[in-house]
Amino acid sequence: MDLFRKAILHPGSPEEFALQTVQEAIKPQRQTKLVQDENQLLENILRSLLQELVSAAVQSGQKIMQYGQSIDDGESSQGQIPRLLDIVLYLCEKEHIEGGMIFQLLEDLTEMSTMKNCEDIFGYIESKQDILGKAELFARGKLVMLRTCNQLLRRLSKANDVVFCGRIIMFLAHFFPLSERSAVNIKGVFNTSNETKYEKEAPEGISIDFNFYKTFWSLQECFCNPPSLSLAPAKWHKFTSSLMVVLNTFEAQPISDEEGNANYLEDEAAAFNIKYLTSSKLMGLELKDPSFRRHILVQCLILFDYLKAPGKSDKELPSEAMKEEIKTCEERVKKLLEITPPKGKEFLRSIEHILQRERNWVWWKRDGCPPFEKQQIEKKLAQGGQKKRRQRWRLGNKELSQLWKWADQNPNALTDPQRVRTPAISDYWKPLAEDMDESAGIEAEYHHKNNRVYCWKGLRFSARQDLEGFSRFTEHGIEGVVPVELLPPEVRSKYQGKPSDRSKRAKEETKTSVQQAEENQVATPASEVGIEGGKADLETSATPMDTDATGNISQSGTPTPDENQKQSSDTDVGQEAGQIEADAETPQIEADVEAEAEAEAEAGTVDGEPGDTEADLDAVG
Repeated sequence: MDLFRKAILHPGSPEEFALQTVQEAIKPQRQTKLVQDENQLLENILRSLLQELVSAAVQSGQKIMQYGQSIDDGESSQGQIPRLLDIVLYLCEKEHIEGGMIFQLLEDLTEMSTMKNCEDIFGYIESKQDILGKAELFARGKLVMLRTCNQLLRRLSKANDVVFCGRIIMFLAHFFPLSERSAVNIKGVFNTSNETKYEKEAPEGISIDFNFYKTFWSLQECFCNPPSLSLAPAKWHKFTSSLMVVLNTFEAQPISDEEGNANYLEDEAAAFNIKYLTSSKLMGLELKDPSFRRHILVQCLILFDYLKAPGKSDKELPSEAMKEEIKTCEERVKKLLEITPPKGKEFLRSIEHILQRERNWVWWKRDGCPPFEKQQIEKKLAQGGQKKRRQRWRLGNKELSQLWKWADQNPNALTDPQRVRTPAISDYWKPLAEDMDESAGIEAEYHHKNNRVYCWKGLRFSARQDLEGFSRFTEHGIEGVVPVELLPPEVRSKYQGKPSDRSKRAKEETKTSVQQAEENQVATPASEVGIEGGKADLETSATPMDTDATGNISQSGTPTPDENQKQSSDTDVGQEAGQIEADAETPQIEADVEAEAEAEAEAGTVDGEPGDTEADLDAVG
């Protein structure tokens, strides 16, 4: 401890002697970084020294941050406690000691000090905000710093120490990242303990309407707890009636530009108070104050904006009649703000801009507070400040080049028959069947059905190997394509149910088409028989010419047995054809038969020409 007492009196920068002092006091195992036990020992020494310095400052009657011998470091003079904090901050920044040690000392210092001294201590914290906010220190001490600031806020008076409270809140807003959830009212809870007390009974000698006085200050109960208005329609009607009375009074007693400029305080910070006085004797003066009117009217706009904001449950949403009333009241409030001097239009634009930003925060909280910060993309430069040249690959990219390299090392890789193989349909759909088993406990976001490439390949395999399963895709989706035998029993019944209307209709259409095909097959042989009958008649009529010409009939005029058999068969065929033609009922079939008969007749005439030529040659012979 004596070494650190001498160190805080040492002139110069902490870089020159801080690490050497720690090495002499602790004698660490490592030269530049302390281990856990050594950090604990050093923290105890520093906390004891800080307590002695604070006690000495209190006994001497000096301010804590100015106690002790002034040390001139070339730029400013400071006391012993700020000097000690600077040394510890340097050691934490360079990671010689544990990073949270400086935050622990600051917390001890604020707990041991009065509120007047805490204001000076917080000034030191604000001056070191950039160093304390570095990543290596922030991660170790952010919770300690948050606890220190909250303890200060609890000790401060919300009415008398408004500026100091604002400094603390602004510091926390800058110190913590924008998306820090600890500073966000996620549930939107209101401070219902902030009650506005006012007189319930009229005092003697009052010069204003006491009913208006009670109506005016009763609005604060609704401003304090806006959700109660949407849940209780009776309370909303009471609020709107009270608000109409106040707005009518404001409209009946406008403030002129001269009165507004005279009553408007140029230095608002000097007379600013977090709450207005509610004495009935001051009611007349407050109504003439433009800042007072603006305060009430802005409260109305905040309330209306909350009631219209998204992200609420169905019970909290306003009804259609309530929305119309909100719209009407909001227009009146904006008009009053616009005519309230000084610079009413500019003030209204600023309030509207603030409320718009507030709506953005509401949407951000409703979406779960996603981080605003984006990691910086650092462009790595080669030595000399030049950009690193992209690597060239033999076949254009890394993957193809690697495949070519493997082929060189293993020539059989390209000729292996197992290299390209279409998997069996049951093997391919097995992972998806396991996902469908609820007992497996696989989360929905990890199911294979979310992989579009996997589903597309599976549909191609099913279209080639399992048409029955492929047909279930239109009815059950991708899970219906999975073979039924792979599914667990409790899921299998879903895909083995009764056929749908679409499948029934498809079966009926198939049955009808089959019946029509059978009828067509029955009608087709009948037409063919008719055609053959017509052809036989033509051949029968042409037979005497052929026999006379060729001389194949015997001299006795009696036909040979072969000829008799042929003639009888031709006659039978002709009779059958004639019978079928007589029984035919469809005109279209008769027309087809006649066309075929004419074609055969022409063919017979052509075929008969060579026969006549042969008969002439025989006669000549």
